[in-house]
Amino acid sequence: MKFVMPGGTGQVGTVLKRALSAAGHDVVVLSRHPGGPGEVYWDGATPGSWAAEIDGCDVVVNLAGRSVNCRYTPANLRQMMDSRVHSARVVGEAIAAASRPPRLWLQMSTATVYAHRFDAANDEATGVIGGTEPDAPGYWGYSVDIAKAWERELESADTPHTRKVALRAAMVMSPDQGGVFDVLLRLARLGLGGPVAGGGQYVSWIHDRDFVRAVEFLVARDDIEGPVNLAAPGPVPQRAFMRALRAASGVPVGLPATRWMAELGAFVLRSDTELLLKSRRVVPGRLLEAGFAFAHPEWSQAADDLVRRRRGRALG
Repeated sequence: MKFVMPGGTGQVGTVLKRALSAAGHDVVVLSRHPGGPGEVYWDGATPGSWAAEIDGCDVVVNLAGRSVNCRYTPANLRQMMDSRVHSARVVGEAIAAASRPPRLWLQMSTATVYAHRFDAANDEATGVIGGTEPDAPGYWGYSVDIAKAWERELESADTPHTRKVALRAAMVMSPDQGGVFDVLLRLARLGLGGPVAGGGQYVSWIHDRDFVRAVEFLVARDDIEGPVNLAAPGPVPQRAFMRALRAASGVPVGLPATRWMAELGAFVLRSDTELLLKSRRVVPGRLLEAGFAFAHPEWSQAADDLVRRRRGRALG
């Protein structure tokens, strides 16, 4: 099959392209800075010759959007919103104009759309959409607004011959350098992998190979559309999450951090504390109901696998 991946040069796109190419599929990445084989230029906002790649392809996986790993300044938040909304809109326009539209459009979304909560897990059927939680900073609501606007572009696109799925993805954990697992592992090895602000906030995640398998599952299942949570069924509190990562990496101690220490660390790293402090308790209701079996459902086993693979790459 032919896959077209707008914005496929980031961590998630690299994981997906590597796996799909290894499986024998033709993968074309649309990028603002194309350089490698199979990469085609687009600007992420306006129609162009890149649309010819979508006409006649089998699956579009739109991953485009400014990284959330930044300070949440008004300018950065606006870029996060615009890059997602504009890219989703122009992808929809290209699919609508295609003489041979793809049969499936997988649109990246985010598990951040759900509320900051500790009491129950969020699935697609009963999950609470965030943005108005009384115990969350007001500006966290903008991340939810971005997610909702992102999904509205998918829903409103006039693509009657193309099935549409919104991938409400949790953090994708892979052993690649530069990804979220790389950052967390480095913190653990520096002795900084302890609980943050008490560590009760839930962490939702998905192993990279389960992410790929879930995408392949959705491609094969013609009866699934709409929002789908791409998250392992075992979200855990942050303190337990980091404890398991320390155990996998052989680090006995992780220093705890207060909220103000997390604020200072996020400032130094040019990131934002929402990524550390928001309780993302998300479970994959629709995938489990459809019969998808996770190879890595629990974090302790997944962390062992990721650390082992990371060490293997370092030795290689």
